Amino acid sequence: MNRFLLIVLFWSATAGASDAPAPASALDGPDDTRFIVQSRSFLASHPDLRARILGMKSYAKGEHREALRQFRKGAYYADKPSQAMVAEMLWKGEGAATDRAEAYVWMDMAAERLYRDLVAKREQYWAALNAQERARALAIGPGLYARYGDAAAKPRIEHVLQRDRRNITGSRTGFVGTLRIEVPGPGGMPITINGEDFYQDRFWQPEDYWKWQNVTWKALPTGTVNASELQAVPPKPSETDKP
Repeated sequence: MNRFLLIVLFWSATAGASDAPAPASALDGPDDTRFIVQSRSFLASHPDLRARILGMKSYAKGEHREALRQFRKGAYYADKPSQAMVAEMLWKGEGAATDRAEAYVWMDMAAERLYRDLVAKREQYWAALNAQERARALAIGPGLYARYGDAAAKPRIEHVLQRDRRNITGSRTGFVGTLRIEVPGPGGMPITINGEDFYQDRFWQPEDYWKWQNVTWKALPTGTVNASELQAVPPKPSETDKP
């Protein structure tokens, strides 16, 4: 498997595999962090991460049409690895007919935040396109950006995060007080997490959430990743997605 797909797989493992612990070095903060972001209760309120994980699980099983459907859901909620996977699948004709022009637009959106590996991949795509494909990419780009670009997609996930955090107490402050949350720990054994840890600002407040994602991406290793260690068990969806 090429390095690019391994990077996306690594992202999926660190963001939300509920069985296999992510490498501790991939997540900053206390040890409980990796168990929080891997829990079903967390992912139920993070449709961006949930769809990415479901997509990677389907992709690993060779269910490309379903994988593409899930990645589009993740893309709808501003998930850049999901957008990158849509691009890769359209480029290769996995789950849909090959469409290199549209694939380029998806990779361009994935690289919108200037993550190094995605920018490099976007430039590889552009160099491989012929003149006709480039013209088509420029023509269809605005329509896709209007639906999946950060300007449109970020507010969707921000709304979900703020709504679900506010629902903790039914108040606008979302005060967690002595709240305790049980999540799967080592070996699947339940551990109890303080509400203040589970509802850290970086997981729920938009500005902090995007900073956390940026830090996580930049912390990815530049060497190889052992794909055999990456497994994802999807959470149960809690709302209707609209890709």
